[in-house]
Amino acid sequence: MSIYKKDYDNYIDGNSASPERDEEGYLVDPVDWSPELAEIFAAEENIQLSKLLWQIIGFIRQYYTDHQIAPDVRHITLLLASAKGINKKAAKQMLFGLFPYGYVKQACKIAGMKKPRAWSTG
Repeated sequence: MSIYKKDYDNYIDGNSASPERDEEGYLVDPVDWSPELAEIFAAEENIQLSKLLWQIIGFIRQYYTDHQIAPDVRHITLLLASAKGINKKAAKQMLFGLFPYGYVKQACKIAGMKKPRAWSTG
């Protein structure tokens, strides 16, 4: 099952209603996510989406597809450690450098996840 809506092209040009978001800006339904929305959400967070950030977002989206839940920060830390050939502590520091206001606050929001109810970001 794909987690991408087929008709999201109009979100950007105003021909369609924006997807529903909660009071903190997280998508209510991750199915509504699109790469264009990721760009909008990143701009709202003052984050420039680099190749590495797109890899992280892609991992979050794929993990959600496979498990129906956003990955915990430790999964992203392991991804970064492997991709960059660094230890987990350095990867965690890198992650919080990429998303200075936190993994949940920024990475999960940009990737179109619902806001987790209660979650450790560390």
